[in-house]
Amino acid sequence: MTFHSMWAELLPIGRSSASGGYRRFAWSGADTECRAWFRQQAESRGLTYELDRNGNQWAWLGDPAERDAVVTGSHLDSVPDGGAFDGPLGVVSSFAALDELRARGVRFAKPLAIVNFGDEEGARFGLACVGSRLAAGQLTVEQAHRLTDAEGITLPQAMERAGYDPGAIGPDPERLGRIGAFVELHVEQGRALDLSGDQVGIASAIWPHGRWRFDFRGEANHAGTTRLVDRHDPMLSYAQTVLAARREAQLAGAVATFGKIAVEPNGVNAIPSLVRGWLDSRAADQVTLDTVVTGVEKAAREYADAQGVELDVIRESFTPVVEFEHALRDELARILGKERDAVLSVPVLGTGAGHDAGILSGTVPTAMLFVRNPTGVSHSPAEYAAEDDCVAGVTALADVLEGLACR
Repeated sequence: MTFHSMWAELLPIGRSSASGGYRRFAWSGADTECRAWFRQQAESRGLTYELDRNGNQWAWLGDPAERDAVVTGSHLDSVPDGGAFDGPLGVVSSFAALDELRARGVRFAKPLAIVNFGDEEGARFGLACVGSRLAAGQLTVEQAHRLTDAEGITLPQAMERAGYDPGAIGPDPERLGRIGAFVELHVEQGRALDLSGDQVGIASAIWPHGRWRFDFRGEANHAGTTRLVDRHDPMLSYAQTVLAARREAQLAGAVATFGKIAVEPNGVNAIPSLVRGWLDSRAADQVTLDTVVTGVEKAAREYADAQGVELDVIRESFTPVVEFEHALRDELARILGKERDAVLSVPVLGTGAGHDAGILSGTVPTAMLFVRNPTGVSHSPAEYAAEDDCVAGVTALADVLEGLACR
């Protein structure tokens, strides 16, 4: 199958007719359809299909038991009403790159695998990169069992309902130990390539980033009869904290976003008793990130005290800065720049977005390729990459895989 036909097959799965965005949440019906699509792509190419202990899908060319394998792939799940490209572009491009290598008639010297990591976005259970975190031992079995969705369904329950056995989840060092290199292709989530005029780039590092939950606890009361001076309204403290996050990020040259909120009792005519907001913050270095989050929390506590509101701040997830292995990164630059008389002719850029490649980087040599995004929009139905740029990404990935895995 061609890139275009694969893309057309995957495009309708999990798409909302109302928003035009995607709702491919982990272990949901749409996720199951995506997984079936992945398995069909693997088997139609004569690849060995495997489902690992954490629900990650693998398609192998060569012996999965051999060492020094070259692996590529990404994820198929989405954020709420996300775009079509974040994740799926990497998976579809991986199958297309394998097809191109076979058309070139290359001889593979190492096993090659394509992977679909489960629950990368964390849209359902609130933690990103669950599949790769479990495999790398960065998420314990006990922690995984405590993950619940908005309806109170635990991760093991969701896996079981989707037809998978959650009893085996946990670290997978033997599998990861057989991987010599992992290369993830991803649509760029920014405009650096558009501004430079390049179709494809190489990742240098992932900014440190995390998620913090702010629980503002006030006093529920009647919205029409309670005097303003008598109120303990957590919504006011929350609203002021949202503005503080923007201010602190702007001052530090970082980013900070309150993108999710839960309100109790959530009535139009009731003063809230609880406002729970989730802060996502990212920066180019750890010191800057700490400065932003500390500043936001300090301001939030001042606002809460002024309103007679209690505040709890819980760090739900954190990923330190990821410097992709320099030797592998330089090898990608050499491969892609071999006809340009300059080893670093391909742009190398950092990113504020987290990826499975970043999670695996502590265990496996990892690298990333980015495909140009002309608007820079991501995590939105407006996310986009032009057809010729997608094809250029496939060619670049094929070149990289040939350089790493073939004679």
